[in-house]
Amino acid sequence: QVQLVESGGGLAQAGGSLRLSCAASGRTLTNYAMAWFRQAPGKEREFVSGISWFAGRLYYTDSVKGRFTISRASAGNTVFLQMNGLKAEDTAIYYCAVDLDRSWGVGSAPSEYDYWGQGTQVTVSS
Repeated sequence: QVQLVESGGGLAQAGGSLRLSCAASGRTLTNYAMAWFRQAPGKEREFVSGISWFAGRLYYTDSVKGRFTISRASAGNTVFLQMNGLKAEDTAIYYCAVDLDRSWGVGSAPSEYDYWGQGTQVTVSS
């Protein structure tokens, strides 16, 4: 079992910043990918950003490139999402997720992930 706990959501003005954190605990994690997804009201859950196990390669959906930065703590079990230049369309519940047994790359489909956090609300006022 893996537990994921997100924090750092809240209310920001357009153009502002927020930093999300996701701490993983439970079983020892190796060879896994971690990612952030988001879900706005009435919309499907979508991939935002991910980080791979090997080489720590970073992946972003086009709409957040240049504004969001994903990173991982040196210990490996905490992932961050620094969100700058926030826009109203970034408003959503943000979830972190773990894809076990994935050494290379990251998946972009929610079905590829094994464990999810409870989500944290991000609201951007325009």
